[in-house]
Parts: sequence; structure tokens; C-alpha cells
Amino acid sequence: MHCLYTAIVRGRPLCQAGLGPLLLTQPVSVSAAGMASFPPQRYNFFLVLDFEATCDTKPIYPQEIIEFPILKLNGRTMEIESTFHSYVQPVYHPQLTPFCTQLTGIIQDMVEGKPTLQHTLQMVDEWMSKEGLLNPDVHSIFVTCGDWDLKTMLPGQCQHLGLRAPDYFKQWINLKKAYSAVMRSWPKRNLTDMLEGLNLSQEGRLHSGIDDSKNIASIMKELARRGFLFRKTSPVM
Repeated sequence: MHCLYTAIVRGRPLCQAGLGPLLLTQPVSVSAAGMASFPPQRYNFFLVLDFEATCDTKPIYPQEIIEFPILKLNGRTMEIESTFHSYVQPVYHPQLTPFCTQLTGIIQDMVEGKPTLQHTLQMVDEWMSKEGLLNPDVHSIFVTCGDWDLKTMLPGQCQHLGLRAPDYFKQWINLKKAYSAVMRSWPKRNLTDMLEGLNLSQEGRLHSGIDDSKNIASIMKELARRGFLFRKTSPVM
């Protein structure tokens, strides 16, 4: 298994990127006043997810996930407590297109020899178990920027590969709907509109799965600071 447990110091991992899947945990120190500034949420943890997938200037089939990040966000403090991150080896289109690399920043070496989706899903389940997220007394839910990741991308690829996605991927919060409920406007440019609308700085590059996930977490924290209570938005599946 390509796993690496890494300490975090001042938000920076003590390792070199691209060595394989990362299972990161960082201690969170939050003052009582800081915790009190957020309304009580119905979930203990939010699992922020943002896939990157194979793509080209024209549609390709099947699309395959090539970056699989999850941030474990504490529902009381809205701070990131742990991170799962893996690049994923595509099977049907193993060679990334120049367009895909330009869009995502993911080069061929970053996916070459990495776990397949089947192996990555096993690793996610092990991480979920290690983090206590499979405990029935712990309430968690995924958060995505739109419905594509968990309504279309993951189920579609799993169906194509003959895999069964775990049931915990069947419920999520669409961040766009949460944002529009607070700001009374729909974010047409996805993360860019939401960051600008909330006067937040963008972290990293757009279409990097791990950077987009961090920006989603930042938006969630600001919406919570404004008193928003997050609720499931996914359709009944």
C-alpha cells in the first residue's frame, strides 16, 4: 500500500509532494471564543472532496478520476483535522492529454504507478475507519462544489469498472446551494465567484483537487461564521 503518514508544522507537510497517497493529521488549537463564533452544526465532520479527472478538448469516455482528495473538517471549529490525498492511475486513458495537464497541473509522473481507483477506494475506507468516521455515532457528510463529483463522476466510473462505491458517498452537500442561500446569487464561475463574493483569497491553483478542496473549506468556514447551518442537498439515490 502506498501510504505515508506525515506530520504537519504550521500547515506545511514534512515531505515532498508526489511520493504517493498522503494521510495527514494535524492538531488543531482553537480558542473557546473562536469555537463559539460558529453555530452548532448537525454534523460532527464535513468531508470536503474535489476530484480531478482525465479530460481533453473534446469529451472522452470514460472519464477517470486522477486526483482524490478529502479534507476532514471539524463541524464545531470548521478547521481541517486530517487529509486524505492520492493521485490515481487511469486505466482506459493512461496517458494524460496536454489539455488535462494544463488544466489541472497534473503531469504524467504524478499518476504513473499510483493506485487504481479500486485500490484508492480501499485506502479511503481504511482512512475513514482510522479517523472514526465509520462509527455510527459520528455524523459526517461529504461536501462538493456542485453535484458532478458524487452524482456523476464516481458512480459512472464505478459502474464502468464494475465496482461498488460505499454508501457514504451517496449523501453530500452542494456548496453552490449553500452559498446561494446566504448570498442570494448563483456562483456561475464556481469557486472563483464564491471566493470573490465572500472576500476570501484563493489558495493555490484552480483545478488542483487538493487546492480546490482547501478553498471549499475556506468558503464553508466563512458561511458558518455568518450563521449558516449546512444541510444535505443530494437527491434521494
